[in-house]
Amino acid sequence: MKFETTSSSQTKKIAGLLAKEILASRSNRRNALVFALAGDLGSGKTTFTQGILAGFGIKKKITSPTFVIMKSYKLQAISYKLAYHLDCYRIKKPSELGVLGIKEILANPENVVLIEWPERIKKILPKNTVWINFEHGKKENKRNIIIDPKNPN
Repeated sequence: MKFETTSSSQTKKIAGLLAKEILASRSNRRNALVFALAGDLGSGKTTFTQGILAGFGIKKKITSPTFVIMKSYKLQAISYKLAYHLDCYRIKKPSELGVLGIKEILANPENVVLIEWPERIKKILPKNTVWINFEHGKKENKRNIIIDPKNPN
């Protein structure tokens, strides 16, 4: 599935619609619902995260966890209890996330996990991770968002 957006509000709207679809169609999962958000700086990963978390009912301001690595949010949804937003830009190897309890977070089916720079921890991501690629469009404000249930690489 591919989308082209021309503004941050369009990117947030697409993400919010995805969140509502997820809430309406929960399947029996054995692990967390994980989104791998891949793309260059400024390509829309954090904006998409803001939209999806708003779609899950989070009202507070969402900022990138670049310096703290991970932020968590309580969800009011029946099917999911916590959302985690990770920024792995500064991570050199997956074992660095062990202190944050990443294995337990990824294993819990009541969690939603959104990971920026997922290629840095690809080895520990569940096989059913949903990969979303963000690309700068040919014009200044355009962004391409490609949702692929499998890693395209």
